[in-house]
Amino acid sequence: QMQLVESGGGSVQAGGSLRLSCTKSGYTGGDHCMGWFRQAPGKEREGVASLDRYSTTTYADSVKGRFTISKDRAQTTLYLQMNDLKPEDSAIYYCAAEVRGFCLGGSAGVPELPYRGQGTQVTVSS
Repeated sequence: QMQLVESGGGSVQAGGSLRLSCTKSGYTGGDHCMGWFRQAPGKEREGVASLDRYSTTTYADSVKGRFTISKDRAQTTLYLQMNDLKPEDSAIYYCAAEVRGFCLGGSAGVPELPYRGQGTQVTVSS
């Protein structure tokens, strides 16, 4: 059973940066789809970014040019580098994954992926 654990959240001022990490365990198969989604209080879940087995990335329009998704060479840790943070980026950020190689729906499909972590809080103050 795949397990995902996020870390790296925190509080920053607008314009600041954070890097989130997602450590994967319990899965020894090939490379596969992983991504990040977020949920702010009273709002719907929003897919933020996805990364498939071919290293194809997709991003929500709201974060393009500011966020970068990547993974380490061992493919056990997924990252989300977040720059130029805005108050509207405040949310709980979740790592998610599935065992297929492609990310169906790109970043928009990430909230529906079957494996997910417990989330890490990101708060951006103005």
